[in-house]
Amino acid sequence: MLQMASKLNQINFAAMMAVYEEGNRENAEEFWPDMAEGPRMLRAEQEFYSYLQDVFFRTPKAVCCIWQEHGTYLSALRLEPYKDGWLLEALETAPHCRRQGKAEALIRAVQETGLFEKIYSHVGKRNTASLAVHEKCGFHRIAETAAYIDGSVNNRACTMCWEMGR
Repeated sequence: MLQMASKLNQINFAAMMAVYEEGNRENAEEFWPDMAEGPRMLRAEQEFYSYLQDVFFRTPKAVCCIWQEHGTYLSALRLEPYKDGWLLEALETAPHCRRQGKAEALIRAVQETGLFEKIYSHVGKRNTASLAVHEKCGFHRIAETAAYIDGSVNNRACTMCWEMGR
């Protein structure tokens, strides 16, 4: 079932961190390599919380979308206004749920709300699983680079786009 949150207090943050555990671990190792694993994971989660609280949910119309089953968070993504549509970012599925169609179910549920007519997504060119799920959900590649909201450009990611009714 799709849950859409426009405020941080609408999210079970601990359940969300279970979905993003792998990404947090990678970020923690990159940003704080000299810290012990426990403290650096805590720091990554604190940074994630601060970003949601201080940046993401302060963006008008930004929404966090979560796929859950039986009250358990299985996949999540964020959407915020971008160009002439929306930017899908931070698509993640809990490691124990991968290859079960949870990310696809989440994206399709978001598309089916009818609230988002055009959705962009930046996907790592080597992330074959994410590229495949985006393609299954009707996204097509429109650029060989990713231009982020802050103006930075990533040559290791491509830009994909989905348009309602297309």
